[in-house]
Amino acid sequence: MRIRFSPLAVLAISLPLAAQAPANLADTVKQQLPALTETYKQLHRSPELSRYEEQTSAFLAGELRKLGYTVNEHVGKYEDGAQAFGVVAVLVNGAGPRVLIRTDMDALPVDEKTGVDYASTVKTKDAQGQQVSVMHACGHDLHMTVLLGTARELAARKSQWHGTVVLIGQPAEEVVQGAAAMLADHLYERFGRPDYILAEHDTNDVVAGSIAIKGGPLMASATTLNVTMRGIGGHGSRPEAGKDPIVLAAEFVLVAQTIVSRQVDPQQPAVLTVGTIHGGTKNNIIPDEVTMGLTLRTYSTTVRDRIVEDVRRTAKGLAVAYGIPEDLMPIVSLTEGAPVTYNNPALAERVRAAAVKALGASRVDEAKSVMGSEDVGIFTLDGKIPGVMYWLGAADRAKFEESQKTGVPLPSFHSALFAPVYSEAIPAGVTAMTAMALDLLK
Repeated sequence: MRIRFSPLAVLAISLPLAAQAPANLADTVKQQLPALTETYKQLHRSPELSRYEEQTSAFLAGELRKLGYTVNEHVGKYEDGAQAFGVVAVLVNGAGPRVLIRTDMDALPVDEKTGVDYASTVKTKDAQGQQVSVMHACGHDLHMTVLLGTARELAARKSQWHGTVVLIGQPAEEVVQGAAAMLADHLYERFGRPDYILAEHDTNDVVAGSIAIKGGPLMASATTLNVTMRGIGGHGSRPEAGKDPIVLAAEFVLVAQTIVSRQVDPQQPAVLTVGTIHGGTKNNIIPDEVTMGLTLRTYSTTVRDRIVEDVRRTAKGLAVAYGIPEDLMPIVSLTEGAPVTYNNPALAERVRAAAVKALGASRVDEAKSVMGSEDVGIFTLDGKIPGVMYWLGAADRAKFEESQKTGVPLPSFHSALFAPVYSEAIPAGVTAMTAMALDLLK
């Protein structure tokens, strides 16, 4: 699959930079909008799955080179040894802070149902060899478009800042592998450790044309747990001769619901969901084991660790009560997916002030935390580097207000119906991100 862009879009993005920095940010962003709109639509038409962002990353790298950035491609090494399609673009403008701005690039295996004239019709094979439809159902196409607009503004305004801008095109965000892969490929050793990290994520919980920001937790950590209940298999007509792990697993699913509701402080948000359960091969055979897949979301490492131990204790306690032999106790394994997306409070207030100055106070809202997860927090090295992610509004105002009245939610990211109002979201995103970066690079 190859991404093709109209000559108009490429020409508009690649026009020579002005010798003098433009005075009015809103005006120059408005001038960019036609070309950025075309870029957004073409990216939306040409999505690529996680770890397969070859054409997307090549396009992003090419456009950043045209703007005068020093660009490196294929940055990132996955745990299995595969090379990632990470992009790193650097613009040095004298001594000063180093600001990293990150976008993600991958799309999802979703069959688009928005009905827009630029909808994706892409179909491809996933890692398992299955034929799937592909859609930018999480807005990464919008994120990349905003990054390109911001890159142009910063390149054109070099007289207004000093320091180094590092732009990151991150692959494999949807499978929570890309940020770790880029760090594993010595991202900071090769390109310098940043002083600040900025990122955004679009949402239908905020009206298009506005952003929302807050200090503290913005998105939850994600931890994957696998619980295997073991038993003694046999014939379905003689359950007394064995130990049925299906019954045990069913009881665990119900009791696990009380871990959050009855064992965790209600002031500490947490979600524990059993998403998969697999066991058995035939109606009249009691299997030897049943495996369940769980996801755990929290804003606190302490709460997360406590719940993991509660899961272990609950699984073992049920097995003991059921008479499972000691050598067949449940197996609980976990994989840390993503850390909490935590906004440094001082940095959040600083960039909020810059956004208010650029957009106006009425277009900068207070963000709401969600239990979804992101891997952008990995770049902060457990909070050692101050970072901020803000919500970029994507919702149609009339539909948003109607949703607030009726309580019926708008299509969220990962929905086949997710269609951001790009004409308002793009300029708001470019304006906000550019203003924040300029403030940090003063």
